Amino acid sequence: MKILIMMTLVISSIFAVSFQKPSKLYVTSGAVVDMAVADKKLYAATDASSIDVFDLKSAKIVKKIEVSKITDFMGDVIDSKVYSVDVLDGAVVLLSQGAKGYRRVHTYTDGKLVEVISVKDQLYIAKVAFLDSKTLLLGLLSNEIISYDIATKKMNFREQVSFSKFSSFAMNEKKSEVVVADESGDLKIHSTKDGKLVKTLAGQNLDNVFQVDYKNGIIATAGQDRRCVIYNTTFNSAYYKMASFLIYGVGLSPSGKLVAYASDEQNNVTVFKTSSKSTVGYYGGNKMTLSKIIFINEKEFLVSTDDKTINLYIIK
Repeated sequence: MKILIMMTLVISSIFAVSFQKPSKLYVTSGAVVDMAVADKKLYAATDASSIDVFDLKSAKIVKKIEVSKITDFMGDVIDSKVYSVDVLDGAVVLLSQGAKGYRRVHTYTDGKLVEVISVKDQLYIAKVAFLDSKTLLLGLLSNEIISYDIATKKMNFREQVSFSKFSSFAMNEKKSEVVVADESGDLKIHSTKDGKLVKTLAGQNLDNVFQVDYKNGIIATAGQDRRCVIYNTTFNSAYYKMASFLIYGVGLSPSGKLVAYASDEQNNVTVFKTSSKSTVGYYGGNKMTLSKIIFINEKEFLVSTDDKTINLYIIK
């Protein structure tokens, strides 16, 4: 009888978890692939040939940055998926789908869209970000990182990270280091000055790391092995928390004190403290697989999924 009562209490506690609902919705032109936040605006990269720029407060689209559609192998004209977006000092860089599987990179400044890398360059780029106003950092599917000069259209360096398939990268606040995640589960920290390897973080994720974030000396991962790993680079320590399903998305608060990760098959998000591992809250209402988690500040974060809605949550 006691065992039955205990089982009932455990089951009740599981189903008693209270999921906070979104406080605001941002409706996009297409499925959201990537996001960036800058100057009180949200930049949503979609699979509908556009970046939708929202006013964060009103949740209204104030601008659309559109790239040309492409012709597929069947000869049909289709939308170009925008894979990656980054913003620096009002300038936008975006990575989009081109012909024959190659990728295009455009910059958008003062209302002008300029192609920096075309399909003629035959690069299979997976992610792009600003190193500074004159330089881009490219992550290739071949797991190479490239420092690329925008004006001269030449590579400052091209470094092979490993021979595992590239997943994602994240830079520290000074953009002096980049941590690269791939299907091996190991993380490699490289210098952005010359591309050389600084450190390898291994033994925590046992399989593909889908996403990685890097804030204030803290690194967080989203793993196929259902592990959200937290590395503290200051103290050279690490631990992980297990989820009930593959972890597709992760994001750190600006201070690195909080981390949000996709924690179950229902696309719910759990937030916990990186120092104490204690749970702060649970957040629901995401209808499809998570594509990105971004903190606006220590109390608000955004979650995008493979649909046309971005959810804003407030930590109470």
